[in-house]
Amino acid sequence: MAEKFIVKERSKLLDFLFNHLKGWSKKTIKQRLQGSNIAVNGEIITKHDFSLHLNDVVEVGVVKKASTPVQTLQKVEIIYQDKDIIAINKPAGLLSVGNTTENKQHALAILRNQLSRGKKEVKLWPVHRLDRDTSGILLFATSKEMREAVMDKWSNSEKIYLAIVEGCPKEKKGTIDQPLRADEKVYRMHVGKHPDAKPAITHYEVKQSTSDRSLLEVRIETGRQHQIRAHMAWLGHSIIGDERYGTKGERMGLHAQKLTIIHPLKQNPITFEIDAPRDFYALLR
Repeated sequence: MAEKFIVKERSKLLDFLFNHLKGWSKKTIKQRLQGSNIAVNGEIITKHDFSLHLNDVVEVGVVKKASTPVQTLQKVEIIYQDKDIIAINKPAGLLSVGNTTENKQHALAILRNQLSRGKKEVKLWPVHRLDRDTSGILLFATSKEMREAVMDKWSNSEKIYLAIVEGCPKEKKGTIDQPLRADEKVYRMHVGKHPDAKPAITHYEVKQSTSDRSLLEVRIETGRQHQIRAHMAWLGHSIIGDERYGTKGERMGLHAQKLTIIHPLKQNPITFEIDAPRDFYALLR
């Protein structure tokens, strides 16, 4: 249940949270704010500089209601934006880009419409993709040249995910170095040596465990299709809610939490980070 606070004096939301959430680290508070777990007067707020007024009601630990299907979203949350790149927080259940088999809204179209003004349509190029049921950081470029510049150094990027899996791996830390290849008939990946298989390396660390599930931090050196999902299933610990490699559930327990790239123009490292939403952590119970 959400914890409620009554505002006694004007302040910014983040300062208010720092002062009232005793025992919480500043990093955790910021993550909960970014993860849509804070509401003011019943409305989810993610801006740290949101102004609070006397008698406002601040709720901590709220669950964002999915009253509207993701296919009818009008906006997506923008984590970072400059004239070259844009990073968003893609919700689970939303396609990254459109495809030829489904005529539904997708993150690229929603973001394009969100940023366009009048007849001046914004052009965007996806730098990478997330599976439909994976939430988290999705990156776009504002030109083909910027996309190519990011991709030229994509091998130097750091990609960190949160995953909730069945059971608990025997080793608290481990590396899965198993090649992957796409099935010719079914939309899935096979793990193991094969003439057509490509190298794939996944590092994982157990962060928390319950009686039958575990929260992992996962870092991938390569970015093969379904890499984390296929590797964890091969290890014997399928991602929760992954119907393709495990068992169907209310949502898939995979979230793209952190991405570090080389900025295509400034040539310096830049990091984007967004905590998983509350419905993700609820899978651990």
